[in-house]
Amino acid sequence: MAYQSTNPCDGKVLKTFEELSDKQLETALATAATCFETWRQTSFAARAAVVAKAAAILRARIDEFARPVTLEMGKLVAQARGEVALSADILDYYADNAETFLAPQHLEPGSGEAIVESSPFGVLFGVQPWNFPYYQLARFAAPNLMAGNVVMVKHAGCVPQCAIAFENLWLEAGAPAGAYTNLLISHGQVNRVIDDPRIKGVALTGSVEAGKTVAARAGLNLKKSTMELGGSDAFIVLEDADLDKTVQWAVWAKMNNTGQCCVAAKRFIVVEALADRFLDKFQTALSALAPGDPMDETTTLGPLSTEAALVQLLEQVKRAVAEGATLVMGGKRIERPGSFMQPTILTNIRPGNPAFREEFFGPVALFFRVRNEDEAVALANDSDFGLGGSVFTKDVARGRRVASRIDTGMVFVNHPTWTTPDLPFGGVKNSGYGRELSSMGIQEFVNKKLVRVESIDAPA
Repeated sequence: MAYQSTNPCDGKVLKTFEELSDKQLETALATAATCFETWRQTSFAARAAVVAKAAAILRARIDEFARPVTLEMGKLVAQARGEVALSADILDYYADNAETFLAPQHLEPGSGEAIVESSPFGVLFGVQPWNFPYYQLARFAAPNLMAGNVVMVKHAGCVPQCAIAFENLWLEAGAPAGAYTNLLISHGQVNRVIDDPRIKGVALTGSVEAGKTVAARAGLNLKKSTMELGGSDAFIVLEDADLDKTVQWAVWAKMNNTGQCCVAAKRFIVVEALADRFLDKFQTALSALAPGDPMDETTTLGPLSTEAALVQLLEQVKRAVAEGATLVMGGKRIERPGSFMQPTILTNIRPGNPAFREEFFGPVALFFRVRNEDEAVALANDSDFGLGGSVFTKDVARGRRVASRIDTGMVFVNHPTWTTPDLPFGGVKNSGYGRELSSMGIQEFVNKKLVRVESIDAPA
């Protein structure tokens, strides 16, 4: 069964769902294509009314929407509520700002006039991950629906109840059938959707391998795509950082969503002068996290999303140690029901160790000590990924200079990499291409059409 809810806190199967038949998929594609022809003509105000209504529903029923996030992928319930609120913020942001972002742009040619108009592509297809089951959908759906596109989404197989809840949200908010479509489809059917001429653009958030597969298929069909493929973010601590506050942020940066976040801090790069003290305080703070039921407000360490995710992470740690890394703490599953792993720190990771290049998607921190700022920057950039990163220093001007030297899509100074509706999100290198959120996110799947008016007597 490809779509199955399993509670990672106790391993119990909650519900299973059948995949769509090819006939049902065809009906969904036809409905979306028909919907686009009317939705594209709908005014910004009418679209905004639907999107804002969806945001209001999320806020009014925050606990109802948060519950399946925790039950299906194990997110701490307070963080699940935070995700629902953030998703509502994204919806409101685009309801309020889309018309301004897509307003005609008046150019100043030497004579006559020129305007760049923005018009929607059509039906878009999104492949979305499990780790933020609503936020990922909101940042794909909100800007594109407001731009006049319609969206079809294949969500991750382990969060089908969240996927269905989000589709029902749009119908309840008054969106026409076909504006937002959840597709419970197989991997083989994904190719069929990308190949379909009614699909005009493709967006994926997921692994590098998934990105290569989907981007290649979109490319074969000459379809625009955006890819957000995770990262191995550096958390740089310079010698003048506020140590206690930096350690508090380090724990949050590593352990938010149990470390299952593309912009989680994964490589902690600390200048020698602070390295020992940072490591000691960091280890103490991680040791204090208490595993338990993520529905319990007092729990501070939730399970990993699936048993398979836990097994993969344990194997990565085992291989890293076999190749010479030092296990400072953790590295094992927690002996209790569910897919729980001890918070883990690895150090002495040399460039030849597979861990030096891999992404660790969970509660595993890689610790590196460096002599100075230049070594910190060089190590941060020695990665196949380039999504986010952060720099901690009391000298903000220095922090800005260091940030400018780091080859990623995002760098934060004195705060872990994070996301808000008005900040662009995306990366470079193996972290993908394109941007989501902010004014940039709504521009990815719109046609920028030049309309040039010139005198009939103008010279050629």
